[in-house]
Amino acid sequence: MKSRTRVAWELLKTGADPAQIIVKLALRKELLGCQSALDVGCGSSPVMRQIGIPRLVGIEGYEPAIEEARRLKTHDEIVHGDVRELAKYFRPGQFDACVGLDVIEHVVKDDGLKMMKAMETIAAKKVIFFTPCGFLRQRHAANDDLQEHLSGWEPGEMAGYGYRVTGYLGPKKLRGEYHALKGRPRIFWALVSLMGHCFWTHSHSEKAAAILCVKNPAPS
Repeated sequence: MKSRTRVAWELLKTGADPAQIIVKLALRKELLGCQSALDVGCGSSPVMRQIGIPRLVGIEGYEPAIEEARRLKTHDEIVHGDVRELAKYFRPGQFDACVGLDVIEHVVKDDGLKMMKAMETIAAKKVIFFTPCGFLRQRHAANDDLQEHLSGWEPGEMAGYGYRVTGYLGPKKLRGEYHALKGRPRIFWALVSLMGHCFWTHSHSEKAAAILCVKNPAPS
């Protein structure tokens, strides 16, 4: 797996804001020792590839995103499938880790809980969710792109399901749809968000824009 310094440098070159880079480094730390991972609702994001998981499989329901991901080679394999029905595609313990980055909020609550249970079965070592803190209204960018938010997940709720929860991306009032910073100039508010994360919302997840939820599933 890539070093923290290399990951940070690669992300800085993309122009990512500092608070977003901290999220990627946290993911890398949580996934140390994992040789394989299932990226649930992967889209065409290169985030998991940047982290450096040796064997990376994605599942995605939006075909244009799959085509783009294959073009960019973001995953070793991508399954075109329904994230609400993971047990149809994958077997128990098939991957060291199951990761859902900005996906669980795109399904209704009952389907989200079903997805969570399936991921906890498919993962041998670790389950990770990254999601907005509470419900954040988000609309489609295109009519069939699956980007609308249908549920919200609170820190206390995720802790109740056995997850260790940490706040990320600074105070929630600074960010809107797609975790985008609301204020301009962007560089100033990116730094404000970073400072807010470092000195407040990292340990007060209920005030954060997003939460990272981590669980070690029980051995099957």
